[in-house]
Amino acid sequence: MEEVPDSKSFRLRDIVELFGGDIIGDAGTMVTQVASIKSAKSGNLIFFGDKRLRKELLNTKASAVILSHDDSSLTNLPKIVTTNPYAYFAQVSRFINPPDKMPCGVSKYAVVSETAKIAHNSSIGPNVVISDHAHIHSNANVEAGCYIGKKATIGEGVKMYPNVTIADGCIIGANTVIQAGAVIGGDGFGLARSGKSWIKIPQLGRVIIGDNCEIGANTTIDRGALDDTIIKSGVKLDNQIQIGHNCYVGENTAIAACVGIAGSTVIGDNCRIGGGARISGHLEIANDIIISGGTFIYKSLKKPGRYTGVYPTNPHEEWKRNASLVRSLRKLVGKLKKN
Repeated sequence: MEEVPDSKSFRLRDIVELFGGDIIGDAGTMVTQVASIKSAKSGNLIFFGDKRLRKELLNTKASAVILSHDDSSLTNLPKIVTTNPYAYFAQVSRFINPPDKMPCGVSKYAVVSETAKIAHNSSIGPNVVISDHAHIHSNANVEAGCYIGKKATIGEGVKMYPNVTIADGCIIGANTVIQAGAVIGGDGFGLARSGKSWIKIPQLGRVIIGDNCEIGANTTIDRGALDDTIIKSGVKLDNQIQIGHNCYVGENTAIAACVGIAGSTVIGDNCRIGGGARISGHLEIANDIIISGGTFIYKSLKKPGRYTGVYPTNPHEEWKRNASLVRSLRKLVGKLKKN
């Protein structure tokens, strides 16, 4: 008789019924967890998408694998074959590892304004501060130590990890996840020069974040000076990103860690920006642009494609010689033109 899976076990056929794909091998193979090729053990499901790991695939102890049609002949393991193994693996991992459900209600250690509105099925953790006229929608989960400013709106199903700050008037769209320590709506860097001193310009705008976004740990998004800073739906931001005031980030754009974006820059839809990139202010980045990690963007990019501005790494003395030659290129070109 075929074994019946418990609540934490899934047959390959169960998974394919949910997410599609084709099964090659035993459809009754049961898996209990996802894992990497190298660390997998019996009962684990892995994905394969990097041909450099063919040796590891042959030696893995996993029970089953997700891979593409082109790679399906590389292993005799039971397999789910699909056009995008990594995305399929992500769906399965989310299914097997759903987020913990927090108990509904407001902690007795939270500080909540009498004028705040909180949906009855939301969860408010200890030491949370919810200010005047803030609105927390249904199924929101606000963990310990978060601060929600006056007239801020937290959408349905939002998940806020500990010590997140949402400043006055900011709006967080439905099902957005904000990781620990993020600051949404801090003052932008708005200063006017007066002689040898500076005059601070009040930052009167908000931050508006769309639905289904993710904001990484310790990422900061400044409020607008006059107009709003806008993060559109589906945007994914990694940890420790700085987005200046009055920026606009288009739908489904993904930005890796430690990127700095100066104020009033507009970034289009479906862009990908690598870690450590720097983008000057008041620029326009078109839709469907990829910026390599570490690249410095100092002018607008209006044509889709990939842009890279990273000087190659060399031993230091060789790097100095190469840099000296680069500095001399303009003079050399001038001499060649004269000749």
